[in-house]
Amino acid sequence: MTDTEYLTDHFLIAMPQLDDPNFSQTVTYLCQHDAQGAMGITINRPLGIGLGELLAQLEIGTDDDLLIRQPVYSGGPVQTSRGFILHSPASLWDSTLEINPQLSLTTSSDIFEAMVAGNGPEKTFVALGYSGWGAGQLEAEIMNNAWLHTRADYSILFDTEPGQRWPQAAAQLGIDINTLSHEPGHA
Repeated sequence: MTDTEYLTDHFLIAMPQLDDPNFSQTVTYLCQHDAQGAMGITINRPLGIGLGELLAQLEIGTDDDLLIRQPVYSGGPVQTSRGFILHSPASLWDSTLEINPQLSLTTSSDIFEAMVAGNGPEKTFVALGYSGWGAGQLEAEIMNNAWLHTRADYSILFDTEPGQRWPQAAAQLGIDINTLSHEPGHA
């Protein structure tokens, strides 16, 4: 693949026949994709816990009910005890990857401290774990009809209900994901 063909800042949309329990009916935001592989955060698998639980484990206190209740997601099957925060850039934190001028990924706890102090990014998405692919692995999965892909829409990432992210991401391509066959085919 050339640089223009890499899928950084795209959504990976699981095809209906993808039955791997880690990825069935998921949307994954690709933070990085190049010749060495890909790294992304699954954006539609809430864990059923709020950010308050994570903050308590980090011994960061807050009375902010919105922060306490902010959902935490399963970002993927790799490093599931580590936090990953996708956010609109407000500043660079100790461990930040700038994906583009609109979105960054941070893994350091200083961003949580800033959020509690009211100095954090405007929009945040918090996940435990990430999804990863080795060199050529994602490309092979796409060729085998496991994934659709499209440019990321941040309103889906930050503002859409989790249960609607999979069909809405596919709708960006003009596809009703619920009407696709579970059987792959080739022309």
